[in-house]
Amino acid sequence: MRAGSPALTMPRQTRPPEGHFAERLDRLFRTVHPKDRAPYTPVEVAEAINAEVGERVVSGTYLWLLRTGQRDNPTIKHLVAIARFFGVPPTYFFPDEVVQQDAVPAEVVAALSDDKVREMALRAAGLSDRSLKAITDMINSARTVEGLPEDANPGD
Repeated sequence: MRAGSPALTMPRQTRPPEGHFAERLDRLFRTVHPKDRAPYTPVEVAEAINAEVGERVVSGTYLWLLRTGQRDNPTIKHLVAIARFFGVPPTYFFPDEVVQQDAVPAEVVAALSDDKVREMALRAAGLSDRSLKAITDMINSARTVEGLPEDANPGD
């Protein structure tokens, strides 16, 4: 690259993801990251996946294409690696009607991968409807204060 020339970067995602796989992958990018930092970039995810397996499995560009819906048919190797990075089962990316009816919904699996969320859910088990409503109201208030949508799973 010549001195003074702009760095080559992937365009920002300016439109909503198109397609089931892209919507699910975009949701993971937006929601699965350490609390003290911004969401991962496709390049960061690709580098982490490649480092984990010890070979070049995926590129940041390809992840960006999948996230925007410009590519929608990853190999099983890609699917497993992406799912492993984000801590969800590969079936997270499948349409709900394809997954067993009695399976845990993918967004629940993703949410419960957070230890604190899982602990809260387990501690809430057995509480009265009145107590659960009070907790739900507190969570909705906290989401409002933090600027998060009341519905934790928009687009479903």
